[in-house]
Amino acid sequence: MRAVPPAGEATRIEHDLIGAMEVPADAYYGVHTVRALANFPISGVPIHANRNLICALAAIKEAAAATNAELGLLDRERAGAIGAACQSIRAGSFHDQFVVDAIQGGAGTSTNMNANEVIANLALELTGRQRGDYAFIHPNEHVNMSQSTNDVYPTALKVAAYRSAEELLIAMAKLRECFGRKAVEFADIIKMGRTQLQDAVPMTLGQEFGTYAVMIGEDEQRLVEASALICEINLGGTAIGTGIASHPRYADLVCEELVRITGLPLSTSPDLIEATQDCGAFVQLSGVLKRIAVKLSKICNDLRLLSSGPRTGLGEINLPAMQAGSSIMPGKVNPVIPEVVNQIAFEVIGNDLTITMAAEAGQLQLNAFEPIIAHSLFKSISHLRNGCTVLAGRCVSGITANRAHLAESVKNSIGLVTALNPYIGYENATMIAREALATGRGVAELVLERGLLSAEALTFLLTPERLTRPHCEPLAG
Repeated sequence: MRAVPPAGEATRIEHDLIGAMEVPADAYYGVHTVRALANFPISGVPIHANRNLICALAAIKEAAAATNAELGLLDRERAGAIGAACQSIRAGSFHDQFVVDAIQGGAGTSTNMNANEVIANLALELTGRQRGDYAFIHPNEHVNMSQSTNDVYPTALKVAAYRSAEELLIAMAKLRECFGRKAVEFADIIKMGRTQLQDAVPMTLGQEFGTYAVMIGEDEQRLVEASALICEINLGGTAIGTGIASHPRYADLVCEELVRITGLPLSTSPDLIEATQDCGAFVQLSGVLKRIAVKLSKICNDLRLLSSGPRTGLGEINLPAMQAGSSIMPGKVNPVIPEVVNQIAFEVIGNDLTITMAAEAGQLQLNAFEPIIAHSLFKSISHLRNGCTVLAGRCVSGITANRAHLAESVKNSIGLVTALNPYIGYENATMIAREALATGRGVAELVLERGLLSAEALTFLLTPERLTRPHCEPLAG
């Protein structure tokens, strides 16, 4: 988005503390936004990239206008026009006018003023007036009445983060269900489990995939818990939490109105001064996102390892082929979907450190670094959401098992001796394991050869049901 109108383009003149400046005549934003465009050409990501944030800002401004009207501070005509403008934005219109960079100095002031200006100019048009005719509806005096960036911006972040977390939860649930279906599909397939990449004991492939479903389900619950913490807002605290320049009833009433508009379980913090400077809820939410990322990355590591090969790796499962894997090696197919999720996880872990440092760097009554907290938090949530969706739809749903290879691996594994340990004794089991490793012969073959168990007993003990569940009762006879 341009900061200075090209020569010859129609403009209007607006004024602020710094002085006069040209604004594109067709823009709904104003002078504060134009200055921010010039000051912060940082990430190239405008705030309208986050739909939930823009809708949250509009909901807050709508709630403020309605509350100020109820308190007799704002006349009904202006309040109605502001409310109508906000409703249009919440419906998805004019988002392209929210143009300031997501990374900005000023603790979010540029974002708040971008919203104030767009809403003011939309409201002016709705009342038949020209954009920039701020004598009737002013961005600060009317749209920002009873507010400060310092209570609007963090409240908007919390509302938007809650909405974004809801979307992530939907994607996580779909991924969990996808793993759950595979757990059922693979329930009868015996394989060798591994610890420290060495043969351990038998399990089913269904148990392995069911574990992934459980892991994701646990993190869904942690995300729900973290989302509850961000429902406490500081709206009404204005500059530092004392509520200066607002009506004594404003904080309670505006929260009630915002709850009505958004449908979210919001509540006003019992200590607005604390709430204005404390970013702990964002740190908590980011920590849960990091936990989700770590778990997803671990799962993807497993999928890549289990599918390694196809001839010289583990080769236990097949991932669906998504694209050619090499520009030089014909026929090569890579695990590109797990790989991209791994990279998302690395990013989320880095974002968590950014959020941690930004929260720690706050000073006295305000944290000036909430824009980078917001930018990092929303990237983590949206990328995790997209990653879960892609992993479920373009990888997990199409995984197949190499049944014959898995069965042969179990048959030849030394790990079978662990199941026989309670019946032949640790010393005999160790001897069998050592000889099997040295000779390449099978465990069952060696046990029978030494007469440690009968063929019938051995067959019974090595049934899939006994190999993959707790069983240690005495043998009959």
